[in-house]
Amino acid sequence: MIDQTIQLIGESPAWLSAQEHASRVAPLERPILVIGERGTGKELIGERLHFLSKRWEGPFIKVNCAALSETLLDSELFGHERGAFTGATEQRKGRFELADGGTIFLDEIATASQQVQEKLLRVVEYGEFQRLGGSRVLNTNVRIIAATNADLPAMAEAGKFRSDLLDRLAFDVITLPPLRARRGDASLLADHFARRMAIELGEDFPGFAPSAIAAIEAHDWPGNVRELRNFAQRLTHRSMTMSPGEPVVFDPSALDPFESPWRPQSTPGTATRPTSPAAVIAASPGRIDPSVTADFQAQVAAFEMRLIDEALSWAKGHQGQAADALGLTYHQFRGLLKKHDYGKKPGKPKEGEEGTPLKGTPRPAM
Repeated sequence: MIDQTIQLIGESPAWLSAQEHASRVAPLERPILVIGERGTGKELIGERLHFLSKRWEGPFIKVNCAALSETLLDSELFGHERGAFTGATEQRKGRFELADGGTIFLDEIATASQQVQEKLLRVVEYGEFQRLGGSRVLNTNVRIIAATNADLPAMAEAGKFRSDLLDRLAFDVITLPPLRARRGDASLLADHFARRMAIELGEDFPGFAPSAIAAIEAHDWPGNVRELRNFAQRLTHRSMTMSPGEPVVFDPSALDPFESPWRPQSTPGTATRPTSPAAVIAASPGRIDPSVTADFQAQVAAFEMRLIDEALSWAKGHQGQAADALGLTYHQFRGLLKKHDYGKKPGKPKEGEEGTPLKGTPRPAM
């Protein structure tokens, strides 16, 4: 079984700043709020906070508040006595009892009911709680880390979240950047996930074509790292089974596994996912869609890199013939390669220069 854990991968200043923030507050015996869009790594930061704290040898228990009804969440967190509700045939310890001496991670805290919020407030303030259906007061020594993608201050103002609980949970707040704000991290993460897929397939990963890297960086990834992981592994699987040994090229259809000419049409009033800028350009590179927002320079670079890939593939790696195919002189084509650092890896000389072959393109026959 391949471990699918999303590691703390990234080199962008925004992401490194968030990690440093977590490291600074990890030793504190105080509640912490982790805020961020879905798929930004809130649970990973929660783990970092726990394992860099004095409680690292204690339990780290995770609860998804959105996955349970009010009664079940109450029982899951605080436990229940026999007969507390239908089906409660025996006494059961809750997560706060099991997490004693360690950390509890409350994901999607914004979905907790007012009743559960009130009991959480008591735990944060006094370390006390009662099991559902019970009267005995129990004590626990637990650090709370809560996470959400909701605007809790706005919810508190609207009366949908307890202001006093928010005050106590927000001793410090770590806000995670979305992937679109982490310049350069998307391709690093995609490479990591693709290599894991290659291991699962029992093959060596041939790498992404430069145009694929440019397109990955140009996409906005509304689902953040979780969406990128699924895409990178889906694309890698398709490419390595259909074109083994060849560099993985960007395929917009891998962004949406539901894409099909026989896909059922949406009914009126049904929201549809916006088309990605990369998919729009790939489908019709000569047309501009004003409803799609994108980084213009990144999109131009992605398109030019794709043209380079296709020309070199057609010319079997011969740069002169590739230049002719694009209607460019040889020197113009070389300038285009240099402009995009074509085939360059971080910390390595540019491939295609000083006798180094271009990645993914065979040497021309002598």
